[in-house]
Amino acid sequence: MEGFKAGMLARSKAGHDKGKVYVIIEVDDTYVYLADGSIRTLEHLKKKKKKHVQPILKEHDVSAADDTAIKRILKEWSMEESKTCQKLT
Repeated sequence: MEGFKAGMLARSKAGHDKGKVYVIIEVDDTYVYLADGSIRTLEHLKKKKKKHVQPILKEHDVSAADDTAIKRILKEWSMEESKTCQKLT
């Protein structure tokens, strides 16, 4: 899948972090580099193969983002997702 862009959200599909949501910071031919703002900061990005992540079609501007902004993006998305799940039940 070639739909990966910096600023998109992505869910891990494999590994010990399966199901965790990250923000894509960088993309190259084989890998995406992910951050969550707490453990995986902008200084220590998570390197994962593209086939092991599922992009979430939600983009944010991360060109001038710091770790606090990354945490805020993920928190807002989590709250939005939980509201959607509550509406479905």
